[in-house]
Amino acid sequence: MPNIFNVYCDESCHLENDGQGAMVLGAIWCPENERKKISRRIKEIKIKHKIKKDFEIKWTKVSNAKIDFYLDLIDYFFDNNNLHFRALVIPNKSILDHASYGNTHDDWYYKMYFNMLKFIFDPSEQYKVYLDIKDTLGKNRVEKLHQVLCNNAHDFSKQMIKDLKLIRSHEVEQIQIADLLIGAISYINRGLLSSTAKVKVIERIKHRSNYNLTHSTLPKENKLNIFIWGGSELG
Repeated sequence: MPNIFNVYCDESCHLENDGQGAMVLGAIWCPENERKKISRRIKEIKIKHKIKKDFEIKWTKVSNAKIDFYLDLIDYFFDNNNLHFRALVIPNKSILDHASYGNTHDDWYYKMYFNMLKFIFDPSEQYKVYLDIKDTLGKNRVEKLHQVLCNNAHDFSKQMIKDLKLIRSHEVEQIQIADLLIGAISYINRGLLSSTAKVKVIERIKHRSNYNLTHSTLPKENKLNIFIWGGSELG
């Protein structure tokens, strides 16, 4: 029997005209049968730092007041062999020229999601993909994304990518860790340095991963995998 993995996806600076340069799509994944144990452990880390169990972990909330909590979360990610992460970074989406290539921003967005996820999928395993609910990703777009992912993977009967659903990030600890890692990678790739707390989190990720977070890792990197998209076409 194939193993089933849950894949939790999130994104940063993904809107077409938000004035931000770097855009990051990312996913954290784990065996489905480890999901509850991971959630419990993250809640235990919250309790250790006197943080409410329902506190939503977000990159935008990283501060000096909670820096030890966020560093513990980063260490937990690297210490848990069942947790894996991949990010696709578009360094400067402002130079994209969708019209010249007959694309819309949505078309390109689907392609980027596939490029982000394709190295996660193993044809011998099964996957359930979850995305954070955002105003820009409604039910029809989710169905289209599922179809595109399956078609590109030749998974026409949806045996490998079994499901793709929207979830609320505040209800799922794994997607909150994805938000934290995506936020860190987005921050450093935008060249930001203003928050000392955020820089400390980035430095911990760099130390634990042995990567500088601004260059692609090897494609087979299985813990913290980063792909800096150069784009064979700007569209």
